[in-house]
Amino acid sequence: MVVAAVMVAACGGSGDTGSGQTPTTTPSSGPATPAPTPSTTSPGSDASTDGQVPVEVGADPFTAVVADLPAPTGAPFRLGLVNTEGVPGLDFPEIRTVIEAAAAYLNGHGGFGGRPVELLTCIAAGSPESSQACAQELVAKRVDVVLLGFDLFAHYPTYGAAGVPVIGALPILPPDYQADALFVTGGNLTVTAAMAGVASRHFAASKVAIISADDLGSNSTEASLIAALNVAGIGHVSLKGAASETDAGFQGLLRQASRQGVDLVVSLYGGDGCLGIMLGRVALGIATPVLSTTACAGDQVLSQAGEAAAGWTFAGVGDDADTPDDRLIRTMVAAFRNVDPGTVDTGGLGLGILGLIGIMSLAKFAHLIAEAGSEVTGAALYEFMGADQGVDFWPSGPTKMCGRSATYPSVCSFDFPVAEYVVGEGLRQLPGLASVSALDFLP
Repeated sequence: MVVAAVMVAACGGSGDTGSGQTPTTTPSSGPATPAPTPSTTSPGSDASTDGQVPVEVGADPFTAVVADLPAPTGAPFRLGLVNTEGVPGLDFPEIRTVIEAAAAYLNGHGGFGGRPVELLTCIAAGSPESSQACAQELVAKRVDVVLLGFDLFAHYPTYGAAGVPVIGALPILPPDYQADALFVTGGNLTVTAAMAGVASRHFAASKVAIISADDLGSNSTEASLIAALNVAGIGHVSLKGAASETDAGFQGLLRQASRQGVDLVVSLYGGDGCLGIMLGRVALGIATPVLSTTACAGDQVLSQAGEAAAGWTFAGVGDDADTPDDRLIRTMVAAFRNVDPGTVDTGGLGLGILGLIGIMSLAKFAHLIAEAGSEVTGAALYEFMGADQGVDFWPSGPTKMCGRSATYPSVCSFDFPVAEYVVGEGLRQLPGLASVSALDFLP
């Protein structure tokens, strides 16, 4: 069930639990607004035209303006957050704490289109009953929008009956993919489809070896990957290890893979498993390339692996350059933690980065709605997110494509960057793979 934690971002981070504030004002309401046209330049542009703000290369247009926005003075925008914490195997406080950091920053810099963000948090316990209780609590508090962090059993009927829009960080279980909601990412479904695309179009693989742990989460991930490989017409062999495998065990898995005549190894391990496979591959002198995800691209893994990471490709990872977007993330998190920005590792935010994409994308959309002279409401934000008006999610993508797949209508992004590890340079985006689409390989 927690497979998305492995596939979308390396798990990590911790924080104290807490509850939301009690609302003190009534949220404003109004009809959904038409999608306004953004007035900032596109990412990567350094040109300036009349009425536009020059954008530094590598910066989202919203990043270029948010620091100069005044503190919001309008009616509070009630943002309800549901997140799962304190449950063994389902403890993701980093999602909440990073969202809290962003909300605190926004309340000094523009809020949601001039409205202060009032964050109301409900902690779920990984059960249908707790998710339903959170839905009822937030509806009773008259939130403008519900933002789902990690919520296994989101109770969509409660939100729907109250007319509260639902926006999520990532879908987890099958009902999420057809829910009356919009998700910033496609979770496990889309990243494995993108991996199949990389295997087909970059490696021209006809057969791959999948190395993974024999547990519920890894087996679910593997099932999604196999379904996508079948769509791509790529054969596979499945090699299973223990959740906590030994160095000798990893080498044994790699030996089995090398005997299968595969063109590519796909590793679904994370954390120490990534390091074990990297070191084992070098020790055995295996030249077959390896494809993995962000779970193996964190600084803690790569700094220990060093040259052993050469020959690895990562889906969902871009260049590790110091960009304005990264600097803004460090600024927000550092202010919230009361630490120096230089000590914040953006790669170590775990699933918190998905919550950050969610709240900052909403802030970006709210800014554009307000800039167009329309009222910033929950309905307006939901409509803006679901519409195709050439505005990407923050920061600098992925492209917003809500409803592009009729089979998975709640999913809003399908594109993934792909990077490789280069000795002496670190992570570098592969030429022609700045954006790999999962659409052609969805089962």
